[in-house]
Amino acid sequence: MKLREIAELLGSPGERFHRSDALSRCYSIDDLARRARRRLPAAAYDYLEGGGEDECTLRRNRSALEAIEVTPNVLRDVREVDLAITLFGARLPSPIILAPVGGPRLFHHDGELAVARAAATAGVPYVVSTLSSVSLEDIARAATSPLWFQLYVWGDRGISRNLIQRAQQAGYEALVVTVDCSVRSKREREMRAGVTLPTPRLTARSIVEGARHPAWAWHFLSGERLAFPNLDVGGDSRGSMQELGRLFDGSLTWDDLDWIRHSWRGPLVLKGLLSADDARRAVDLGVEAIVVSNHGGRQLDHVPAAIDALPAVVDAVGDRAEVLFDSGVRRGSDVLAAVSLGASAVLVGRAYLYGLAAAGDAGVERAIEILDEELRIAMALSGTTRLTRGSPVVGSRPSVASE
Repeated sequence: MKLREIAELLGSPGERFHRSDALSRCYSIDDLARRARRRLPAAAYDYLEGGGEDECTLRRNRSALEAIEVTPNVLRDVREVDLAITLFGARLPSPIILAPVGGPRLFHHDGELAVARAAATAGVPYVVSTLSSVSLEDIARAATSPLWFQLYVWGDRGISRNLIQRAQQAGYEALVVTVDCSVRSKREREMRAGVTLPTPRLTARSIVEGARHPAWAWHFLSGERLAFPNLDVGGDSRGSMQELGRLFDGSLTWDDLDWIRHSWRGPLVLKGLLSADDARRAVDLGVEAIVVSNHGGRQLDHVPAAIDALPAVVDAVGDRAEVLFDSGVRRGSDVLAAVSLGASAVLVGRAYLYGLAAAGDAGVERAIEILDEELRIAMALSGTTRLTRGSPVVGSRPSVASE
């Protein structure tokens, strides 16, 4: 073999470096999850992975998505596939939205700031949680792509009104009210792992886990104390478990939508609905969008898989509001299935958090790239080039066919 041919096989130094990059060898969300598992101590990973009680809903979300069948149409010109959608009058590059998650700094020291940077690179919306580990104002200052704010309604409605005002002043574009957390669920995997938020408890096990994950431990111990700064009450931003109890006090009702609607200028989104009757009532009360979600299987166990509940909600709402989908997304084909069954867009949570834990903002970017790439391939192989709500895949699960 000639020297030139050997050089071509070896590639340039830059190419060799790229090929050795661990992220470039993550070809799926599951690959990112495995890398995240190696980088996180057990308690942090159990918090990321866990669900409610026996985790039946957690497993059901995935099995229901995996049961969907797509019958493709062949011999279509799919050289140019367009992932873009229009939502609330804005054009977005793909139907993917980064879902709200509490305490991302538990997974990576840059937390929400890393997610905001990755969202900006991809041009996708990022929904910031009430329980964010960086203040909503600091995230807004770092972000250049659309931000939405997710609201948990406190028993003290004055605190909730203050949060709405802060989000409005910081430039958040939509308000997402989570309605499936009237009380906090029993999350046994977290309990067994000894997860305490916002500050993990120091135990013999946590010390051993920290020693086994020195990079994570170094950043956690040397960085700013993990807290929930949006819950700053009386100058105390530590967000104790007692304060979280004041959040999930069971008092949120339909009557609260009236003052929330009048307090917020912009799209109002309700997250956590599975019932067609609830969806109709929400739209009657002026909600612009509904997120069909079971909280990723983290709240009430034994509820329907979110994808199973989606078609009935879409039928109930019609064209009066946008219907978004959340819970269980791991593949671009999952995104295609949700849009095909009537969703306008899809929220992903654990999928991008695996990337965050694996490599910060670069890992989140990689998660979005993987989902976009898989969605583009799924669209092409199913014989469609554009995403339209209820199309290109029509029908009901488990047998879904393309137009």
